[in-house]
This record gives sequence, C-alpha cells and structure tokens, in this order.
Amino acid sequence: MNKVELIKAEWCDLPYLLTFYNRIIDCTENMNIYARWKRGMHPTEQAIKAYMEGQAMYLYMDEDNAAGAMAVTMEQGDGYHDIAWEVMADDHEVAVIHILGVNPDYQGKGIGKQMIEKAIQLAKDSNKKAIRLDALASNIPAQHLYEGRGFQYKGKRNLFAENTGWTDFFFYEMRL
Repeated sequence: MNKVELIKAEWCDLPYLLTFYNRIIDCTENMNIYARWKRGMHPTEQAIKAYMEGQAMYLYMDEDNAAGAMAVTMEQGDGYHDIAWEVMADDHEVAVIHILGVNPDYQGKGIGKQMIEKAIQLAKDSNKKAIRLDALASNIPAQHLYEGRGFQYKGKRNLFAENTGWTDFFFYEMRL
C-alpha cells in the first residue's frame, strides 16, 4: 500500500462518498449483524452533507482510492449528554467520531486503526479534552477496534435510528 493521507472532503467528493458508503454496505460481511447500515437509511446523503457543511467529513486516501472515510465533529450533540463521562467537558470541548467506514478492498489491513489515530490527532490539534464515539451494542468488531485503541466504555443508551429501530448503543471516551 502506498502512503495514505487524511484529507478533508470537498463538495465535489459527495457523489464519490455516497458510492463509497454504498459499496461498504453492499460488500462488508455481516453488515446486517454488526453496523446494520442500510442504503438510503444510514449513512444518509443528508447526514454526509451536514458533516461536509460543518467541515467534519474526511477521506483517508491511498493515491486515487479512498481506503476509508469518517466524520470527526469538534463538538458533541445532545445524544451524548446522558452518559456518565469520566472527562467533564462542555459540548465544544469534545470531538466525536461518526460513520467511520473502511473500503472493503482495504479491510483487515489496519486502516480503521490508522483512521482512529488520525481522528485522535485532529482532536488534540483542536485542544479538545476528550474524543468520544458510539457503536451499536451488536457491533463487536467496532467495539474491539475502539477498545484496542484505548477508548473506554462509558455507558449504554437505547436509542431509535431509522436503520435499526430501537436498539442499544455503547458509548466510548478517550481522555486527551
């Protein structure tokens, strides 16, 4: 694999990102068990656009191919308020990783780990106190990835999402 770099997505990347996420949905083994992403339901075009408007959407590029994509917001939303976090921080003092996906051609090659390290560095560079994320309780591979990178489990909430209905989400945090 060539040198891989994290770049901020631009508006011209939107069609590419939609195709990218659909390919992950179509080609990732056990998607219906673990992440439970569904075409048109999660991640949605509207969500990707919102991340792009907030300058939070990133591509992890290997020459002309995206090895991965993710959003890293520099504040947390209301859905993160009811968790017993270790780090006491206001919304704007926290970064959050969203919709981290790895190209099926790159899965199993450590790309997810590299992307998390890049997200941690983005949060540190922005002087955040912590970086947080959530994962479906059924997404055991993601939980292993996050815990393996040093994230600590901080709680569970039962939330509604279009692609899952009511389901349990696990919340994770890393002190920076």
